[in-house]
Amino acid sequence: MPTIAKSTDIQTVITTFEMTPGTCQDLLDALNDAYSEFISKQPGFIAAGLHVNDAQTRIANYSQWRRREDFQAMLRTPEMRERNRKISELCKSFEPVMYEVAATFD
Repeated sequence: MPTIAKSTDIQTVITTFEMTPGTCQDLLDALNDAYSEFISKQPGFIAAGLHVNDAQTRIANYSQWRRREDFQAMLRTPEMRERNRKISELCKSFEPVMYEVAATFD
């Protein structure tokens, strides 16, 4: 389960995907497969969540990593590079951005 806390020493990556409603389920399936078969098994992976908007035109992915270098190493693997090529065919755009937690509210 992801932990959202200002005091943790983990890296948070939020990736947004833009797609059409017609490709939303295909993209969601590809992301689910990537996480269950590969990403979740990579060194430094902590947790992730996938979120779909009501119109099925955007997916937001929240993932946590022990270190920035762990996330970057995963992206550079041949398997992930191939998966990202297929993912990019299913969406108009996607952008992973690393964030620090600035504040939390309970």
